[in-house]
Amino acid sequence: YQAILERRPAQIIARLKEILAKPDPALGFINGELRFWLGWAQEVAGDHAAAQESWRQARSELEPFLKEQPENYNLIGDLALTNMGLGDKAAALALPERAMAAIPIEKDALDGPGPIEILARVAASMGDPSRAIAALQKLLSIPGGGALAASTPLTAALLRLDPMFDPLRNDARFQELVAPLAPKPANK
Repeated sequence: YQAILERRPAQIIARLKEILAKPDPALGFINGELRFWLGWAQEVAGDHAAAQESWRQARSELEPFLKEQPENYNLIGDLALTNMGLGDKAAALALPERAMAAIPIEKDALDGPGPIEILARVAASMGDPSRAIAALQKLLSIPGGGALAASTPLTAALLRLDPMFDPLRNDARFQELVAPLAPKPANK
């Protein structure tokens, strides 16, 4: 995640390719999740064709697990982000709703925010800024772990760096969300 935030994904691409060259079946759906990350890193690096291929493969790896684990909100989130990368708006937006139903925030304050973050990411990338901003406002108003990178909470600082939120950068509502941590001009 750090390499993507810094927009220097070359090393992580090489490492993920190395890991995925011999995927460990014991990892289950995590192989598909790693393939999603490979696609995202490739997209950030500007290799759209490679990203699309990684995401197609990720989807084919993740979908069978979803049949076996229909309530697994982590798996649902991985598949939502993968469909987002592939441009499948209907599936990408439906899956976070399914995850939120599986683990509502009202019943699980620790893990419940994860699917809301996935919804924010998908909505931002798929051209639904109002839905993305509403989800982000909710997330930033409550404590909780995040959906990516070992449950790293989504903060205003991360929003400023994360490429998935690039489509929102010029939206005044997004700018207001990240403003509290924006650098203040130095007084001279």
